[in-house]
This record gives sequence, C-alpha cells and structure tokens, in this order.
Amino acid sequence: MTNVRMQFKKRFTLISICGTLTVIVYLIYLHVFSTSNQQITSQRRRTVALGQRSFGNGGNSNPRSFLIDDVDNVFTDDHQDPHQRSQQETALDWRKCRMETCFDFDKCKNGFKIYLYPRQAPVSAPYAKILSVLEKSRYVTANPQEACVFIPTIDTLDQDVLSKDYVPDVDKKLQSLPYWNGGRNHLLFNQYSGTWPFYSEELTFIRQAMLVKSSMSIDWIRYGFDVSMPLFPKDHPQSGGDMGYLHNASNSIPSVRHYLLAFKGKRYLNGIGSDTRNSLYHIHNGQDIIALTTCKHGKGWEKLMDDRCLLDNEEYEKYDYKKLLFNSTFCLVPRGRRLGSFRFIESLQATCIPVLLSNGYELPFSEVIDWNKLVVWADERLLLQVPAVVHSITESQILAMRQQCQLMWESYFSSVDKIINTVLEVVKNRIHKNLIRPSYHWNTVPGAHVVLPEWSDIANNYPYYYGPVGEIPSDKFTAVIYAVSPVTASSPLFRVLKVVAKSQYCHKVIVLWHCDVPPPPSHKWPTDLGIPVRVKTRDIKSINARFLPYPEIETDAVFNLDEDVLLTTDEIDFAFGVWQEFPDRIVGYPSRNHYWDDAINKWVYSSKWANEYSMVLTSAAVYHRYYNYLYTNFLTPMILAKVEEYNNCEDILMNCLVTHATRLSPIKVTQRKQHKEQPPGAKNGLTEQQYFQQRQTCLDEFVDYFGYMPLLHSMLRLDTMLFKDPVSNMRKKYRQIESVQS
Repeated sequence: MTNVRMQFKKRFTLISICGTLTVIVYLIYLHVFSTSNQQITSQRRRTVALGQRSFGNGGNSNPRSFLIDDVDNVFTDDHQDPHQRSQQETALDWRKCRMETCFDFDKCKNGFKIYLYPRQAPVSAPYAKILSVLEKSRYVTANPQEACVFIPTIDTLDQDVLSKDYVPDVDKKLQSLPYWNGGRNHLLFNQYSGTWPFYSEELTFIRQAMLVKSSMSIDWIRYGFDVSMPLFPKDHPQSGGDMGYLHNASNSIPSVRHYLLAFKGKRYLNGIGSDTRNSLYHIHNGQDIIALTTCKHGKGWEKLMDDRCLLDNEEYEKYDYKKLLFNSTFCLVPRGRRLGSFRFIESLQATCIPVLLSNGYELPFSEVIDWNKLVVWADERLLLQVPAVVHSITESQILAMRQQCQLMWESYFSSVDKIINTVLEVVKNRIHKNLIRPSYHWNTVPGAHVVLPEWSDIANNYPYYYGPVGEIPSDKFTAVIYAVSPVTASSPLFRVLKVVAKSQYCHKVIVLWHCDVPPPPSHKWPTDLGIPVRVKTRDIKSINARFLPYPEIETDAVFNLDEDVLLTTDEIDFAFGVWQEFPDRIVGYPSRNHYWDDAINKWVYSSKWANEYSMVLTSAAVYHRYYNYLYTNFLTPMILAKVEEYNNCEDILMNCLVTHATRLSPIKVTQRKQHKEQPPGAKNGLTEQQYFQQRQTCLDEFVDYFGYMPLLHSMLRLDTMLFKDPVSNMRKKYRQIESVQS
C-alpha cells in the first residue's frame, strides 16, 4: 500500500513539473512572437513612409494577398470614393490602381494620342514588331506635350531571368524616362514574368502604369486598368495574317469534323502546370478523342521519366499536330507553366473550338470580347467531365461557335498589328467614355476596328448592320461629281448633271471643284434640274477631297462620278437599286483587276478585260457614305499623303479599304466596258504608260500598308431582268441599258 502511494506521488509530481514547463514555454513564445510582430509592423510602417513598400513574399504564405499586409488600413473600404485618396496613397498602393486613381485624364483633352519614346537600345524581335506597329498608328504623335498615353521603347516583354531576351534593371531604366511620373499614363507590355519553379506574375516595376500582359490571372489583373493580351509566338506575322480556316467551304459543313476533341503537346513531370497535363491520358480513347502528351523535352527528362513516358512518346509520334488541329471540332487548351499558351490562338485560326483547362486565366481582351460565344470553359479538377460536355453541344451551336472563332481570329488575333491596335482601342474606350463601343461592335461582323464610334451611336448608320437590326438603307442617293476641267455650255460636266438629275432617286448633287480656274457663275449652270446643286470650292486641294465626309451628304448612298463619265439615267438607277441590296459593298461600272506574277514575285495591277475583277473604280460607283468617313479617319496620314503626292490611286485605295473592312468583293453591274468618251491617253501630265506605272507603284505601297493583299476577286456581274432577251423592249424596266454599246 505504501509503495502504491509513493508511485502515485512521483507520477503526480512529474506531471505537475511537465505542465509547469509547458506553460512557461508557451508564455515565452507569446512574448517573443508579439515583440517580433511589433518590429515587423514598425519596419513596414517605416518602409511605407519612405515610399519603398515591398510586395514580395516576405513572411506571408500567400504572396497574392496584399490585404494581409494592410497595416495602414488603406484597403479597408473597397467602395471608398477614389477621388478622396491622396496622391501619396495612390502612388504606394499600385496594386489597387484604377483609371480614376492612377490615370491623368487631363492629358487626354485633345483626343487620344500616344507618344512613343525614341529607341535607345536593341530590343527583342517580338517587341520590335510591337514598336513598328505603334510607329505606324494613326494615334501616334511626335509631341509629348499633346500625348495622352506614353509607351516606353524599353523592352519589358520578357522578364524571365533565364531567357536570352531578359532585360535587367528595367525599374531603373523606366524611372529615368523624362515623363515617367511614377508610371502614370504609361503602357507597358509583357509576355513572360517570373521563372522556374513558380513563374510568379509579380512585376513590381509597373507602378502606376497600365500593364498589357499575356497569361494574366484573375488574381493579378487590375480590372478596368490592365489589359490581358494573347500569348503569341515570335514568328507571329506583324501584319496581315492568315484567314480563318472556316473560309474553306469543305471544312465548314458539316460542322463536326473527323475528331471530336484533340490535344497534342508536352506534359511536365513535376512543377507548376504538371497536374493538368499529366491527367489527360484518362480521356484519350484513340478514336474521336485524341489526347497525346510527351515527356521528351527539356534537359534530363530521362531521369524524371515515369512509367507512362515511353508509351506516351510512342503514341505521340503517330499523329501530326497540324492535321489534328485542323480536323478536330474541339481543341483542348490546357495551361502550361503559365496560364496562357500558343495553342489558344492556333485553335482560333483553325476554327477549332477551344476547351479551356486553365483555372483562373483572364482571357485576352475579355473586357470587350464575349468569350462565352466561342469557348468551352472546363475545370482542371473535373477533367473527366469534359467528354460529356462537348458531346452535349449541338451541331448548330458548333457551327455558330466556329464562325465566331473565325471572326475573333481575323479581327483581333491574326497579326501583331491587330493585337496591338485592339489594345489601343480598349484603352481609348476607357478614356473617352462618351465613345464607348457597344458589345455588338466587338462581337459581330466586321469587328470593332473598322466601326468608328465617332461616326454614330446608331447601328443603322453603318453599312454593316442593316440585316441584323432589320433596317433598309434610305431610298435616295447624293451624287458627288469630281470636276477638274474648265467648263463651257457643252461641257461633259453639264451633261452628267442633266443625266443624274433625271434619276428619281437623286436627292442632291455636290460638285467638287478641283480646278485652277474658278467655277462659272450660277446663272450659267443648268437651271431646269429640279434638284439642289452645291458647288464646293473650299478645301478642295487634294484628290482625297472626293472622299471627305461632307455634312451636305445626308443620304446613306453616295454616287461618286467623274465629270466626263458616260452613263445613262437607267444605268444610274439600276446601280443604285443593286446597291440597296448590298449596302456594304461598292457597286459600279468600270472594273479593274490584279494578279500575282511569279516572275517578279509581286501583285500586278491590270486594266485588261477578263472574266474576273477585284476593283470597281469610283469614277462611276455607288457606296455607303460611312466609307468616306472611314477613308478620312481610319487611314493614316502617311498613306493619304502618298495619294496626294501622286494625285492618283484614290479609287484603288478606297477599294482596298472597303474590301479590308468587309472581306467582300465589289460588284460590277451590266456589260459596259467603256465608261468615258475615250481612253485617258494622258492624265495628270503623264503618258498612258507613266500613268499605269504610277498605279502599279500605288498598289505595291497599299499592299505594304495593309500588310497583305486586301482585294478579293469576283466573277459576278449583275444585269437587268430580261437583259438582251428577245422580247419587246417595252416590257423591260431599264430600256436605255439595252442600247448601250460595250
């Protein structure tokens, strides 16, 4: 009994001592932890006071959460009026930047203009393409005092320290810029941030600058301030670009292709991005779903290979990547090391509907593009549900999604030029809120770039939207006659006036007087026309003046005519009637062509009569008045100056512009070949050969300007009902056309 009591006392004493020691250790730990926190907080406050606040990981387990470090409670109220923040707070809290807090709108009072800093050092090939596009932009200005947005020529595109294109000390270089001002009103471009193994998205040098970045996540983007752009390869064309694959009719119907779902690419054996691609073999069935991966890439892959590597590599070699891409209805787009991948824009070009496996990815230009119309959102954690999802999509939905893929590719992604110009339009949208484009500008044909919001905020004031909104163009036209010669009583100009005035559809005539002598007095002009005639002499100093958007043009249709054109009233009425059915095209009489010459390796201008054409000259053509506004405001001063220099080729440029905007050829009407009394012979002081050579030079420069050949061939010619039929001429509506000689 005594031994039992002694053992109990010993155990009790031992437990008491252990408990006491535990309490003492715990109290010491609390004291040390509290002191450490006070020191860290004090240090952070000192750092903030110096304007050097760190956004690195530090002791924070979640590097993306800046609320944990909110020692000054500046983020407590997300709904605080941004105008109440001080300039100092805004500068320090750059990750909370918005247009209202980190952008100076006063600089944009004179319109949207960008200033490109002079180049001071060599840049990478992709960034050189970006700078080249910006240098040709219609928004660029050489005067920094009138600039709204500033773009450095310092190459920030690749900030992976392991890359050969990595540029060190970017922060110091940016701060040395004369107009940097903490990054306000600046635009920075980046494709690659961070490096192995975490590939962090953090770029501390951006400060208050807007960041245009690829592979951007929803956690890092500053909504309404930064811009997510696509990841594009180094060999992505600077301008032009290939057409979407849907234009090939044999590949558009039926909408379902040989393979339902396909993927071919690398898989990572470890590290970030490996989980998704390592699981793809689960859905591969070798029949309608092809999911191929390979371990055979990078250094030392043999040391890391798993049990499936050899089998995967063998299966991987059996399929061609391009054939899979262009013969699959859906294309898997899993994340790589970063959220974005080249496969995304490749699938758009192939009109293969993207199936996204990249949780948290902020899709390119999602601020304006409705991606729900063309992509399938999948979850990396629910991979096995993907086959059921794609099987549930109907053929009509598939065709609509593929059409939308082609529209997005050709409008915004097919070249570096279109990508960068889309960035500029998105930024401009934010600055001039009175000109914000509606969603249908971005997500319907022909795309936002050729729909200038300054023209109108009403859909049926544009030539593209009559069908979608259920409207028809007005039933009158305004005749614009370009006059370059002195007139007499029997002048061709007066003859054209009388012919046009007889048309029941003519609303008004505008004569553009581009002549060294003044126009005749009003009493010498025909007085029995029955329609108003306005002679414009002011500002008619260039051949480009025939396409100015004159406020006197109140009708949807403009009938552009040379002063010496040979047309009958029936021909004018018929051309206008055809245009009413095709208001987005140029409709007219004189046609020209172009063709590719392998011998000289370029496009050649041709005036020879053939069974096809690609241009309808504006010496006798009708088109929508919006194209005058587009010609004047969309084309850069550089290319307009070329037309003015040559005093020629404005009709070729207008055809290039309209075809570029609509991707539709012009329409020729009736069989008339000769539309003037005699061939030019000599024009603008040039011989016929010199004149023809000048137009060839113009075509070369226009192709260079657009980055591709915008003109499209057509073999369509529209004639009147019962044309040349052996029936009485009295039964025909357009009787004068029957007597016209070719």
